[in-house]
Amino acid sequence: MNRLFDIFRNKYFLSTAAFAVWMLFFDKNDMLSQYEYRTEVHKLQQEKDFYEIETAKVKKDLNELNTNLNTAEKFAREKYFMKKDNEDVFVIIREDAKD
Repeated sequence: MNRLFDIFRNKYFLSTAAFAVWMLFFDKNDMLSQYEYRTEVHKLQQEKDFYEIETAKVKKDLNELNTNLNTAEKFAREKYFMKKDNEDVFVIIREDAKD
């Protein structure tokens, strides 16, 4: 028991323990901050992946619009509900059943 007290009273052990406590809880880059940074990075990575997929879709649509005039007309009708003078446009909105 006396040996255990000697270890805890050792100046090297105390300085190492104080340094560890300081680095784990009180420093600018403590454990809580590191966890928050990791979750933020994960969230931003998911957003980046989402926007890369959306960018690829938009580039594909743009390529189709630039190559084919019929595709441009189809795109204008579907996305912007454009119509010719003698036509009527009916928009059907489907609602999912919530059971």
